[in-house]
Amino acid sequence: MKKERVQILSHRGLKELPPQFVRPVHEQPENTKAIEGVAVPVISLSQPHEVVVDEIFGASSEWGFFLITDHGVPSSLIQRLQEVGQEFFALPQEDKEAYANDPPNGKFEGYGTKMTKTHDEKLEWIDYFFHVLSPSPRVNYEIWPRNPPSYREVTEKYKEEILRLTDKLLKLLSEALGLEEKVLKSHLGGEEIELEMKINMYPPCPQPQLALGVEPHTDMSALTILVPNDVPGLEVWKDGNWVSVQYLPNALFVHVGDQLQVLSNGKYRSVLHRSLVNKDRMRLSWAVFIAPPHQALIGPLAELVDDEKNPAKFSTKTFAEYRYRKFNKLPQ
Repeated sequence: MKKERVQILSHRGLKELPPQFVRPVHEQPENTKAIEGVAVPVISLSQPHEVVVDEIFGASSEWGFFLITDHGVPSSLIQRLQEVGQEFFALPQEDKEAYANDPPNGKFEGYGTKMTKTHDEKLEWIDYFFHVLSPSPRVNYEIWPRNPPSYREVTEKYKEEILRLTDKLLKLLSEALGLEEKVLKSHLGGEEIELEMKINMYPPCPQPQLALGVEPHTDMSALTILVPNDVPGLEVWKDGNWVSVQYLPNALFVHVGDQLQVLSNGKYRSVLHRSLVNKDRMRLSWAVFIAPPHQALIGPLAELVDDEKNPAKFSTKTFAEYRYRKFNKLPQ
């Protein structure tokens, strides 16, 4: 069965949103507006080390989310990453379909559109491209776009920057918990840590006040490092309200995911977030999920657990089992 891509629907110039995309009234953006006057944390990595550690702890424990500046990723590389992603989504439809994924049959990498599992489940206004970046044995270059021709070169360079940044962030996050700097990385698989990239493409939507690009969720990864284009739409949940994340040129968005929440025994918060869409403009984001290998055992770190004062809040299980339970909405 041929899939109906959201980008195709958008190009038809619809005046009304198809009913399968209309969220329930209590989820519609027009009824759940973000609170005004609250700004998410922005952390410059060029500050004194102790300041950075302190700010990262505060943001990760109170928000589960922050923006980083002065991160060392060249702005020219971020621009090229965005250009090759935009060029892919501008290809003729048949060229993109050559990379189509097939999640029901276990083929998750490639070009996709999230479809419903049940007949009353609402669709998200998004097409995407997903593939593994690292480690090398897990990478299938056959699924990487061959057009634009520079896609692989640019994405490989960006991967190297994200690997460097991942190392730095995990050291800072370990130190902020009072641990040796290598603790979090070693528990997440060391050099076996997996990086997966998802390019999210939200085309113009005829009735954005009724739709969501991505419904509220937490990431099952340990961390997510995301670069957006200049069309806002990301919102994070804080103290019972949605808070809009404003675009900041060359800043990277950092989400704390479920695995860091578990390892830290709840000291760090996995951030609930959602994506809105725009009536006139395409919104794009490049998310790199930093996750343990499937066989890694993830549970609260022994150094952070005390049976009397601070008992374990989460069970220990493999990341594969965690993923299975999350995908199938089973209790963890």
